Amino acid sequence: MVDPANTVGIPVNPTPLLKDELDIVIPTIRNLDFLEMWRPFLQPYHLIIVQDGDPTKKIHVPEGYDYELYNRNDINRILGPKASCISFKDSACRCFGYMVSKKKYIFTIDDDCFVAKDPSGKAVNALEQHIKNLLCPSTPLFFNTLYDPYREGADFVRGYPFSLREGVTTAVSHGLWLNIPDYDAPTQLVKPKERNTRYVDAVMTIPKGTLFPMCGMNLAFDRDLIGPAMYFGLMGDGQPIGRYDDMWAGWCIKVICDHLGLGVKTGLPYIYHSKASNPFVNLKKEYKGIFWQEDIIPFFQNVKLSKEATTVQQCYMELSKMVKEKLSSLDPYFDKLADAMVTWIEAWDELNPPATA
Repeated sequence: MVDPANTVGIPVNPTPLLKDELDIVIPTIRNLDFLEMWRPFLQPYHLIIVQDGDPTKKIHVPEGYDYELYNRNDINRILGPKASCISFKDSACRCFGYMVSKKKYIFTIDDDCFVAKDPSGKAVNALEQHIKNLLCPSTPLFFNTLYDPYREGADFVRGYPFSLREGVTTAVSHGLWLNIPDYDAPTQLVKPKERNTRYVDAVMTIPKGTLFPMCGMNLAFDRDLIGPAMYFGLMGDGQPIGRYDDMWAGWCIKVICDHLGLGVKTGLPYIYHSKASNPFVNLKKEYKGIFWQEDIIPFFQNVKLSKEATTVQQCYMELSKMVKEKLSSLDPYFDKLADAMVTWIEAWDELNPPATA
């Protein structure tokens, strides 16, 4: 049995990495008491909390945290008609926090994620590991069998081309989970008591041309490099699909990172996922996605972006056109999603105008 770490008595780090360059984005419908456990690691940073559901409900945030809190009324006020691109009653609302942040880096975490402990029993500072992942290169062009060659105690193995050892800039760090695995509803139903107790001390770069199922509950990224593509789709209330928000963003960012020569890492850090969601509720949200993904994934595997697409926004706009052209035959929802992708970019650019010389 795996348990969360006990962080009582761990002092708050007086010199945290990237303190003034990173925001923490948290979507929630409840009080954020879970932050008490995270205090030694997260208190020095600025939080952007996106409150889903009833905007009149008061959300409690533990004392000592510096934060902004946005609810649906704020989203409507700030984005106006473009607020329609932000999902309602779905954790995809978190991407509004990505849009309003002004920092270079983002770490996002769910409110049912606690501090994990490594095999020695030490509490895992997930944010610190994410930062380390983002600040060292990725190797998507040639696989290193010792995984991340830049970690202490590792290097490039014999036969690794010297011309590729410089690597590429890392845009995304995807972390994992102990206890409750990130399973879909059918797997939850057949393995209701399964728990992940395996802690693998490894970080690897996802190879170029390979997609992956991105989970948004323990994720960090370079907002300057890939932020405009980190759109969690149009999900939740009023939509025919849910629980594919982070998957959608993961497929989009991966093909764009591959096109622009950026890297995506997965593995460490772990968090402790405390609560299993209801598999029957999840199945209702997921069932169309389970069928659709058999067409969506080949679509992304075959995406070819043009040489003229040299920015994330240009790549994403091209991708939105392809979604409309290639996926609308699956369901009219994809026309709506493609339009929301365009609206998202327009709203992003309005709130984040390019710097002038």
